[in-house]
Amino acid sequence: QVQLVESGGGLVQPGGSLRLSCAASGNFVSINTMAWYRQTPGKQRELVAAVTIGDDTDYADSVKGRFTISRDNAKKSVDLQMTNLKPEDTAVYYCNADRVFGGHWLKTDVWGQGTQVTVST
Repeated sequence: QVQLVESGGGLVQPGGSLRLSCAASGNFVSINTMAWYRQTPGKQRELVAAVTIGDDTDYADSVKGRFTISRDNAKKSVDLQMTNLKPEDTAVYYCNADRVFGGHWLKTDVWGQGTQVTVST
């Protein structure tokens, strides 16, 4: 009933910037929370940033002051603006939608397929 499509990943030098985008499509009315997670080999997937339908935000301590999450309900999308990137930011980044409301149904923890972000010289 809902699909997430990510874009914007790639290679960037340390100190550089990158913007990730995630577009939601399907037969739904609203999404309560949209978020970005990341995962590296051998590590647990971790929350990077989240934003609610009321525009409340939550960030991992490691990205506070460097990353900004925002959503556009008209476009049904969420962006992650990443600045001052560090090598430790290298990971596969996943878009997540939690509590997706349809006319008569609810979906939780819908995931995109992920996009690679590499920070290196």
